[in-house]
Amino acid sequence: MEQDYGANIISITDEDGVEYELEVLSSVTYRGAEYLALTPADADEDAEELEVSILKSVTENGEPLLVAVEDETELEEVYDLLMQSMFDEEDETDED
Repeated sequence: MEQDYGANIISITDEDGVEYELEVLSSVTYRGAEYLALTPADADEDAEELEVSILKSVTENGEPLLVAVEDETELEEVYDLLMQSMFDEEDETDED
């Protein structure tokens, strides 16, 4: 997958050449790796449930890639950290 970072929107291209625009909701570092909480850039913000994916940033052959987290324990721990991070950011915004 290719990725291009810009503001809070990234564009990724999967192995089939399909391009996706995703909004980065939050990111955390866990055990030395970066993880991103992403949602489709065109998602309806007023929807009751937001489709969120958690992907891990890795480097393969010198190229940055986003990959799915396959270990359930790792995914749960990263999910908890991302939720905490997002709520901390929300609390800081509410205080301003």
